[in-house]
Amino acid sequence: MTGRGGEDKAAVPKYALIERERRWLVDPARCPLDPAAPHVLIEDRYIDGTRLRLRRVTDVGQIVFKLTKKYEASDATARPIVTAYLTEAEFAVFATLPACNLAKRRYVIDGFTVDVFLGPLAPLMLAEIESANDIDLQAIAAPAWAMTEMTADSSYQGGALAARL
Repeated sequence: MTGRGGEDKAAVPKYALIERERRWLVDPARCPLDPAAPHVLIEDRYIDGTRLRLRRVTDVGQIVFKLTKKYEASDATARPIVTAYLTEAEFAVFATLPACNLAKRRYVIDGFTVDVFLGPLAPLMLAEIESANDIDLQAIAAPAWAMTEMTADSSYQGGALAARL
């Protein structure tokens, strides 16, 4: 039996959506990034022993709190994901759990999101793009300022990057 987007329905957890994305390492010397351009600050906590990510997003004084679970998937470009939006008080409860932290600034350049990592991961930059379906996603060309596609390299997923710190 197939579900949304043709994937095997048995493989998609209840209430999950499929996030279809690709990621590339960015060459900072060629990237047309203006550090003064509008961006959001993302502060992630990857909760130890889980696949849960606690996120605080700060955008022009507005703060959003989220708890996300990204499931394992055999296809690195299509991963089941569930997100719950939290109040600040709920966020504070989850923030007491042991976790690995990661911070980055997120910009939008030529339709790609570009994450500029802060702290010990600097000057790492990753670009990613999402699409509603696999065919369109695979048709997207890498930006001219990208170096290597890292979509299938799990060491460049957020939890793995945070664990390096």
